[in-house]
Amino acid sequence: MAAKKKPSSSNVVADNRKARFNYEIVETLEAGLQLTGTEVKSLREGKANISESYASAEDGEMWLINSYVPEYLQGNRFNHDPRRRRKLLLKGREIAKLAAAVARDGMTLVPLKVYFNDRGMAKLELALGKGKKLHDKRETAKERDWNRQKARLLRDNG
Repeated sequence: MAAKKKPSSSNVVADNRKARFNYEIVETLEAGLQLTGTEVKSLREGKANISESYASAEDGEMWLINSYVPEYLQGNRFNHDPRRRRKLLLKGREIAKLAAAVARDGMTLVPLKVYFNDRGMAKLELALGKGKKLHDKRETAKERDWNRQKARLLRDNG
């Protein structure tokens, strides 16, 4: 079985940078996106925002809610609604597992990034996360600052 490659930074269209600060990430998985033609063209231009979006399981299907993909300028009357709900393409077993974790443990489905894979397909990196409390966020910031300072000291003195 081949190991999955991480998306390269050149293929990433949208990144949710605050997600790792606000949530403790338990598990990540890759999901396909059901998109219209103008949405794909708009994504290829590198315009999208998933910072306020989340995923939700409804009637055995997974949906990406509140993501923003701007209208394609040359799309004329065939353009899409920028804030429409987009269906996530996952296996039924994965949907059931994620929905159970959200219902049982009070976790949240957070999109981390939208990217194009090696075959040119739009994919979403979806994470199962548990919300951090204020003191956890402070601890994360403190740890990040210390790592930055440590790297600076090693670079200058070492």
